[in-house]
Amino acid sequence: MNFKMVHENYNVADLERSLAFYQEALGLTEKRRKVTDDFVIVYIGNAESDFELELTWLKDHPQAYDLGECEFHLAFHTDDFEAAYAHHKEMGCVCYENRSMGVYFIEDPDGYWLEIIPAHR
Repeated sequence: MNFKMVHENYNVADLERSLAFYQEALGLTEKRRKVTDDFVIVYIGNAESDFELELTWLKDHPQAYDLGECEFHLAFHTDDFEAAYAHHKEMGCVCYENRSMGVYFIEDPDGYWLEIIPAHR
């Protein structure tokens, strides 16, 4: 029996703001969308991988999501770590740096952390 990871879900408070963030910060674009009376789901990704991030906006969820201690994250390799770091610093979304490990984290508009790793690791 084999399993392949397909997507991860993040619930978001403002779908358009999240889509804009992921486009600017990581170059992720909309692949497909599902709209119902209760929610909108947008799958985003890029040509580097077939793995997708599923952004879900629940129409009747006005409060911020409780992410607990935020001890989880999604990681991304980048082929130009220094340029990515400079871009994310300019965006103001770098939330944690681990220089000894050679990685840093950015935070999306809903508080989810995303790890940025140099491609050579």
